[in-house]
Amino acid sequence: MTKAGDKILAGLESALEYAKGNTEGSITHEIEVIDVKEVRKSLGMTQAVFANTFHIPAGTLRGWEQKRRQPEGPAKVLMFLIAKEAKAVKRALKVT
Repeated sequence: MTKAGDKILAGLESALEYAKGNTEGSITHEIEVIDVKEVRKSLGMTQAVFANTFHIPAGTLRGWEQKRRQPEGPAKVLMFLIAKEAKAVKRALKVT
């Protein structure tokens, strides 16, 4: 078998073991879910002010807060930054 074939086979065997509950040697990634409403409330902002401040469409923000959707990709990164360093994000966006 080719080198690539060996790697694919090893990956499949590892996936089967993981599916059986054997997680030894496996790498797992936990995805942190952002509570957008809690982030906004912690900053003491209304939906309108938060959306305007961070350039997020109000409808998108409502969807996130109602858990109909979750921020993805760059929006998720932006929300993590707002949650951790809101003042820095405001400065970067030149919001007073």
